[in-house]
Amino acid sequence: MTENKGDIRYVGVKETVAYGIANAGQCFGYNIIAGSYLSLFFTKVFGVPPEAVAAMMLFLGLWDTINDPLMGSIIDRTRTRYGKLRPYLLIIPIPLGLATIMLFAGPALLGDKTEDIAKIIYMFVTYFLWELFYTLGDVPFWGMSAAISPSPSDRTRVISSARFISGLIGGLSTTILVVLMDLSNNGSIPLSLSQVFLLMAIISGTFGMALFSLAGICTKERVVQTIKEPSVLDGFKALIRNKPLLLIVIGNVLAAVSGVGSFFQAYYYSEVVNMNSLTIIITLPGTILGFVTYLLIPKIKQKFDNRQIIFLNGFARLIMGTLVFVIGMKAFTNLWVVVPLLMVQNLLFSFFNTINMVIPTEMIGDTIDYMEWKTGERNEGVSFSVLTFVGKLTGSISGTIGNALLPVIGLSFVTMGTETVTVKEYEYTDLLIWGMFTLAPAILGLLPLIPYIWYDLTGDKLKQVREEMAERRAVLSAEVSGGGENE
Repeated sequence: MTENKGDIRYVGVKETVAYGIANAGQCFGYNIIAGSYLSLFFTKVFGVPPEAVAAMMLFLGLWDTINDPLMGSIIDRTRTRYGKLRPYLLIIPIPLGLATIMLFAGPALLGDKTEDIAKIIYMFVTYFLWELFYTLGDVPFWGMSAAISPSPSDRTRVISSARFISGLIGGLSTTILVVLMDLSNNGSIPLSLSQVFLLMAIISGTFGMALFSLAGICTKERVVQTIKEPSVLDGFKALIRNKPLLLIVIGNVLAAVSGVGSFFQAYYYSEVVNMNSLTIIITLPGTILGFVTYLLIPKIKQKFDNRQIIFLNGFARLIMGTLVFVIGMKAFTNLWVVVPLLMVQNLLFSFFNTINMVIPTEMIGDTIDYMEWKTGERNEGVSFSVLTFVGKLTGSISGTIGNALLPVIGLSFVTMGTETVTVKEYEYTDLLIWGMFTLAPAILGLLPLIPYIWYDLTGDKLKQVREEMAERRAVLSAEVSGGGENE
């Protein structure tokens, strides 16, 4: 598991940092959309029935199973003097920024008196457009993490940079959002909740996308692509033949079910303890530890391989999540109990989550090398469309399940004049929200471990792939440049 001492460093510090800042810009908007805050916006602020939100997320989640690999295949066919990934990174930030703003502009454009059907249509159209442009930006962005260098050490550094800096800057969006939500609810600022969400969307669509554009401006593709342009069908075939990648896909799809915990997190803070910004206090220690963990990843990878790290994460979450639920069962509204309890949980989770922010992305890069070693073709587009697809699928599945469960657990929102009133039909509604927030994801988190039992792209096999591919790339580079040793 030690790092190859012969690794050549191709990517400098400036490019590594620029790649990280670009991811931070992208995540600035993504964080308020992919989490349960979008659902909270649609149901509580925009007034869309939760059943309609659940149906939309289910429909678009199913569409993504075709759309994302299709977009990935189109990206793999791209051949320009700038590469196959950079052209998208140079263009997409503009329409993605506009789509982000439009997604939250419904209340301002349609008003409070609009019929539900108009709101539902607006929601479907704007969310569909946002997903389309997000895919066309996210797939080449993470594909760049594999194409930016043939060196595994370089890849680990750029992925760590992307995750680390996105935690510093990208995470600010939800921090600012929950503070503004509390200030709006308390009447401390002259902004309604709909105006708060729109303001954050405007910042995300301008400032965030300006940072995201650095991915196209400041990075280079150094792994030489195969001269042949694969067909769309070839891209899908490559995805099916790539057994290690398929196992990762299955694992991440199963992990999407446990995302229901993230969905109910926002509802717990908003509707149970009525303090959205409490999440800042609870996550602060874990956030700090998470930044330190990035520095420990090289050491951790010397002790454990990627597969072992994933198993450790799953079992740690099961133990801690179960303990938190049991301890807080009778005191989940008592902040003197809940705050330190959730802080400890978040501290432990942040350690494993930080590592998990790097490992799966790195593993997909390994599967790309594996298929190139096996077939002679690289498929960053299709392969990393999986990462985008799974990320959106997690939100879609958790959003679909969560919205479907809201009326089941007795939580609804009723508009009275200009105000929205929360209605809890059962005395145990709050307890159910607590359980869905803490216990459900702990148990469901074991599901994604199952396919990794058969994952074998580790140890000597992975070492052989990397060494042989290094030799092949040297030859391919000479062929593509039209030269040889004398040039």
